[in-house]
Amino acid sequence: MIQTIFNLWSKYDYVYINGLIGTLWLAAITVLAATAVGTIVAIMKLSKIKILDWITTAYIGVLRGTPILLQLYFFWLLLPKIVPFQLSDTSCIIIALIVNASSYVAEVIRAGIQAVDKGQSEAAKSLGLSNYNTMRKIILPQAVKNILPALGNEYITMVKQTSLASVFFVQELMTSYKTVQSATFLAVPSLVIVGIIYLVVTTVLTKALGLFERRLRRNE
Repeated sequence: MIQTIFNLWSKYDYVYINGLIGTLWLAAITVLAATAVGTIVAIMKLSKIKILDWITTAYIGVLRGTPILLQLYFFWLLLPKIVPFQLSDTSCIIIALIVNASSYVAEVIRAGIQAVDKGQSEAAKSLGLSNYNTMRKIILPQAVKNILPALGNEYITMVKQTSLASVFFVQELMTSYKTVQSATFLAVPSLVIVGIIYLVVTTVLTKALGLFERRLRRNE
Protein backbone atom coordinates (compact mmCIF):
# COMPACT_ATOMS: atom_id res chain seq x y z
CA MET A 1 0.00 0.00 0.00
CA ILE A 2 2.71 2.49 1.01
CA GLN A 3 4.80 1.60 -2.02
CA THR A 4 1.76 2.03 -4.26
CA ILE A 5 1.16 5.51 -2.80
CA PHE A 6 4.78 6.51 -3.43
CA ASN A 7 4.65 5.16 -6.98
CA LEU A 8 1.40 6.98 -7.64
CA TRP A 9 2.81 10.25 -6.32
CA SER A 10 6.02 9.95 -8.33
CA LYS A 11 4.05 9.41 -11.53
CA TYR A 12 1.19 11.89 -11.03
CA ASP A 13 2.64 14.48 -8.66
CA TYR A 14 2.09 17.26 -11.23
CA VAL A 15 -1.62 16.43 -11.35
CA TYR A 16 -1.96 16.76 -7.55
CA ILE A 17 0.15 19.94 -7.47
CA ASN A 18 -1.98 21.53 -10.20
CA GLY A 19 -5.05 20.54 -8.21
CA LEU A 20 -3.61 22.08 -5.04
CA ILE A 21 -2.83 25.33 -6.87
CA GLY A 22 -6.40 25.35 -8.18
CA THR A 23 -7.78 24.78 -4.67
CA LEU A 24 -5.70 27.58 -3.10
CA TRP A 25 -6.55 29.97 -5.93
CA LEU A 26 -10.26 29.13 -5.78
CA ALA A 27 -10.36 29.62 -2.01
CA ALA A 28 -8.45 32.93 -2.24
CA ILE A 29 -10.70 34.37 -4.96
CA THR A 30 -13.79 33.24 -3.06
CA VAL A 31 -12.77 34.78 0.27
CA LEU A 32 -11.54 38.06 -1.25
CA ALA A 33 -14.71 38.58 -3.27
CA ALA A 34 -16.90 37.36 -0.39
CA THR A 35 -15.23 39.94 1.86
CA ALA A 36 -16.25 42.73 -0.51
CA VAL A 37 -19.83 41.45 -0.79
CA GLY A 38 -19.99 40.60 2.92
CA THR A 39 -18.90 44.11 3.89
CA ILE A 40 -21.80 45.59 1.92
CA VAL A 41 -24.24 43.08 3.43
CA ALA A 42 -22.95 43.75 6.96
CA ILE A 43 -23.29 47.53 6.58
CA MET A 44 -26.80 47.08 5.18
CA LYS A 45 -27.71 44.86 8.12
CA LEU A 46 -26.41 47.46 10.59
CA SER A 47 -28.39 50.17 8.83
CA LYS A 48 -31.36 51.71 10.63
CA ILE A 49 -33.42 51.26 7.46
CA LYS A 50 -35.76 48.35 8.22
CA ILE A 51 -36.14 47.11 4.65
CA LEU A 52 -32.35 46.68 4.32
CA ASP A 53 -32.26 44.75 7.59
CA TRP A 54 -35.06 42.46 6.38
CA ILE A 55 -33.37 41.84 3.01
CA THR A 56 -29.97 41.02 4.53
CA THR A 57 -31.53 38.85 7.25
CA ALA A 58 -33.33 36.83 4.56
CA TYR A 59 -30.16 36.70 2.42
CA ILE A 60 -28.04 35.37 5.27
CA GLY A 61 -30.76 33.05 6.55
CA VAL A 62 -31.35 31.36 3.18
CA LEU A 63 -27.65 30.90 2.40
CA ARG A 64 -26.75 29.60 5.85
CA GLY A 65 -29.87 27.47 6.11
CA THR A 66 -29.46 25.48 2.89
CA PRO A 67 -26.68 23.03 1.90
CA ILE A 68 -23.82 24.52 -0.07
CA LEU A 69 -23.99 21.68 -2.62
CA LEU A 70 -27.62 22.58 -3.32
CA GLN A 71 -26.53 26.19 -3.90
CA LEU A 72 -23.78 25.09 -6.28
CA TYR A 73 -26.28 23.11 -8.35
CA PHE A 74 -28.73 26.04 -8.26
CA PHE A 75 -26.20 28.55 -9.61
CA TRP A 76 -24.75 26.04 -12.07
CA LEU A 77 -28.17 25.37 -13.60
CA LEU A 78 -29.78 28.82 -13.29
CA LEU A 79 -27.07 31.42 -13.98
CA PRO A 80 -26.38 30.47 -17.63
CA LYS A 81 -30.13 30.84 -18.34
CA ILE A 82 -30.64 34.29 -16.81
CA VAL A 83 -27.47 36.24 -17.65
CA PRO A 84 -27.16 37.83 -21.10
CA PHE A 85 -23.66 36.48 -21.65
CA GLN A 86 -21.99 33.06 -21.62
CA LEU A 87 -20.71 31.69 -18.34
CA SER A 88 -18.44 28.69 -17.94
CA ASP A 89 -19.12 26.00 -15.34
CA THR A 90 -16.13 27.24 -13.36
CA SER A 91 -17.48 30.81 -13.31
CA CYS A 92 -20.89 29.62 -12.08
CA ILE A 93 -19.32 27.59 -9.27
CA ILE A 94 -17.03 30.46 -8.22
CA ILE A 95 -19.99 32.83 -8.04
CA ALA A 96 -21.94 30.29 -5.98
CA LEU A 97 -19.02 29.87 -3.56
CA ILE A 98 -18.64 33.65 -3.24
CA VAL A 99 -22.34 34.16 -2.52
CA ASN A 100 -22.34 31.36 0.07
CA ALA A 101 -19.17 32.59 1.78
CA SER A 102 -20.43 36.18 1.83
CA SER A 103 -23.24 35.18 4.21
CA TYR A 104 -20.68 33.96 6.75
CA VAL A 105 -18.22 36.78 6.16
CA ALA A 106 -21.02 39.34 6.58
CA GLU A 107 -21.68 38.09 10.11
CA VAL A 108 -17.95 38.17 10.88
CA ILE A 109 -17.68 41.77 9.68
CA ARG A 110 -20.86 42.81 11.48
CA ALA A 111 -19.53 41.37 14.74
CA GLY A 112 -16.18 43.09 14.16
CA ILE A 113 -17.85 46.45 13.58
CA GLN A 114 -20.07 46.10 16.63
CA ALA A 115 -17.03 45.26 18.76
CA VAL A 116 -15.66 48.78 18.17
CA ASP A 117 -16.48 51.10 21.07
CA LYS A 118 -19.60 53.14 20.31
CA GLY A 119 -17.80 56.18 21.70
CA GLN A 120 -15.68 56.18 18.53
CA SER A 121 -18.64 56.80 16.25
CA GLU A 122 -20.12 59.36 18.65
CA ALA A 123 -16.83 61.26 18.70
CA ALA A 124 -16.68 61.17 14.90
CA LYS A 125 -20.20 62.56 14.62
CA SER A 126 -19.36 65.34 17.09
CA LEU A 127 -16.54 66.33 14.72
CA GLY A 128 -19.02 66.60 11.87
CA LEU A 129 -18.14 63.42 9.98
CA SER A 130 -20.91 61.82 7.92
CA ASN A 131 -22.02 58.24 8.58
CA TYR A 132 -20.15 57.12 5.45
CA ASN A 133 -16.87 58.76 6.48
CA THR A 134 -17.28 57.58 10.07
CA MET A 135 -17.60 54.00 8.87
CA ARG A 136 -14.79 54.29 6.29
CA LYS A 137 -12.23 56.26 8.29
CA ILE A 138 -12.97 55.39 11.93
CA ILE A 139 -14.95 52.17 12.41
CA LEU A 140 -13.72 49.81 9.68
CA PRO A 141 -9.97 50.42 10.27
CA GLN A 142 -10.43 49.56 13.96
CA ALA A 143 -12.63 46.56 13.18
CA VAL A 144 -9.96 45.04 10.93
CA LYS A 145 -8.06 43.55 13.88
CA ASN A 146 -11.19 41.71 14.94
CA ILE A 147 -12.07 40.64 11.42
CA LEU A 148 -8.73 39.41 9.95
CA PRO A 149 -8.29 36.28 12.14
CA ALA A 150 -11.87 35.20 11.39
CA LEU A 151 -11.28 35.74 7.67
CA GLY A 152 -8.20 33.55 7.97
CA ASN A 153 -10.37 30.80 9.44
CA GLU A 154 -12.85 31.31 6.63
CA TYR A 155 -10.05 30.80 4.09
CA ILE A 156 -8.99 27.55 5.75
CA THR A 157 -12.60 26.38 5.75
CA MET A 158 -12.97 27.34 2.09
CA VAL A 159 -9.86 25.33 1.16
CA LYS A 160 -11.81 22.26 2.29
CA GLN A 161 -15.20 23.33 0.95
CA THR A 162 -13.89 23.86 -2.57
CA SER A 163 -13.67 20.07 -2.77
CA LEU A 164 -17.40 20.21 -3.64
CA ALA A 165 -16.44 21.91 -6.90
CA SER A 166 -15.09 18.55 -8.07
CA VAL A 167 -18.71 17.48 -8.62
CA PHE A 168 -18.67 19.93 -11.55
CA PHE A 169 -15.10 19.05 -12.60
CA VAL A 170 -13.68 22.45 -11.67
CA GLN A 171 -9.90 22.20 -11.51
CA GLU A 172 -9.02 21.61 -7.83
CA LEU A 173 -7.59 18.90 -5.59
CA MET A 174 -10.50 16.46 -5.52
CA THR A 175 -10.81 16.76 -9.29
CA SER A 176 -7.16 15.70 -9.47
CA TYR A 177 -8.09 12.63 -7.42
CA LYS A 178 -10.81 11.78 -9.94
CA THR A 179 -8.37 12.24 -12.82
CA VAL A 180 -5.77 9.91 -11.31
CA GLN A 181 -8.36 7.40 -10.14
CA SER A 182 -9.85 7.23 -13.65
CA ALA A 183 -6.41 6.64 -15.17
CA THR A 184 -5.17 4.06 -12.66
CA PHE A 185 -8.29 2.60 -10.96
CA LEU A 186 -6.41 3.08 -7.67
CA ALA A 187 -9.04 4.91 -5.64
CA VAL A 188 -7.81 4.42 -2.08
CA PRO A 189 -4.11 5.30 -2.62
CA SER A 190 -5.14 8.41 -4.56
CA LEU A 191 -7.51 9.42 -1.76
CA VAL A 192 -4.74 8.96 0.79
CA ILE A 193 -2.46 11.30 -1.16
CA VAL A 194 -5.19 13.94 -1.44
CA GLY A 195 -6.01 13.57 2.26
CA ILE A 196 -2.36 14.05 3.23
CA ILE A 197 -2.12 17.17 1.04
CA TYR A 198 -5.25 18.66 2.63
CA LEU A 199 -3.96 17.84 6.11
CA VAL A 200 -0.54 19.39 5.51
CA VAL A 201 -1.96 22.54 3.90
CA THR A 202 -4.63 23.17 6.55
CA THR A 203 -2.15 22.49 9.36
CA VAL A 204 0.38 24.95 7.92
CA LEU A 205 -2.33 27.58 7.37
CA THR A 206 -3.68 27.09 10.90
CA LYS A 207 -0.21 27.49 12.43
CA ALA A 208 0.44 30.59 10.30
CA LEU A 209 -2.90 32.07 11.36
CA GLY A 210 -2.12 31.39 15.02
CA LEU A 211 1.22 33.18 14.66
CA PHE A 212 -0.51 36.11 12.96
CA GLU A 213 -3.08 36.37 15.77
CA ARG A 214 -0.35 36.39 18.43
CA ARG A 215 1.45 39.21 16.62
CA LEU A 216 -1.78 41.18 16.41
CA ARG A 217 -2.32 40.81 20.15
CA ARG A 218 1.25 41.94 20.90
CA ASN A 219 0.73 45.06 18.78
CA GLU A 220 -2.42 46.11 20.63
